[in-house]
Amino acid sequence: MSNDSNCGCTGDTVRAERDPAYRRALWIVVILNLGFGAIEIVGGFIANSQALKADSLDFIGDGTITLAGLVAIGWTALARTRIALAQGLFLLSLGIGVIGVALWRALTAVPPEAELMGGIGVAALLVNLTSAAVLSRFREGDANVRAVWLFSRNDAIANVAVIIAAGLVAWTGQAWPDLAVAAIIATLFLHSAYEILRSARTELRDLSIVAGQ
Repeated sequence: MSNDSNCGCTGDTVRAERDPAYRRALWIVVILNLGFGAIEIVGGFIANSQALKADSLDFIGDGTITLAGLVAIGWTALARTRIALAQGLFLLSLGIGVIGVALWRALTAVPPEAELMGGIGVAALLVNLTSAAVLSRFREGDANVRAVWLFSRNDAIANVAVIIAAGLVAWTGQAWPDLAVAAIIATLFLHSAYEILRSARTELRDLSIVAGQ
């Protein structure tokens, strides 16, 4: 990955440019994330689960960011940095949106369909484990290469939280576990957005200094 985002969530674009196997692995992760994200968001509405909706946005956000990183291979450093800024703002908007909806739903909370929520959570976990497995052979590279693998692994941990929340919903008959997990996932969005925007601003400042010399 170029210096446009030290978080590593798009993978190492420099390595992807010269390593076809790594580039194919990233494309597989993009397809898995975007494809399942679309499926999960439908399931979230059917199950009335805010956690599933938030997790689906996590899939779509990860897939979109990695896709942007792949598309930007070979672009100028300034163009890649602007892409990173757009990525950060995109994640920021997702995080704020999820938290806003979760707060609104807390006022009129209705327990989701626990069985459907848990089943989709298990499917999401399998998708993320598959992504992690695809990337596992590349995790011993530099910090950015390891980071993209860690993102898939951490997403799998979030899926486990969704499954646990489904169990708590079934046990308590309450909506709060679903809303709590949605808020946690939204917090992850905000943290990722902060890291991306901070790195992109640093890169823009460095590029401005170089251009002014």
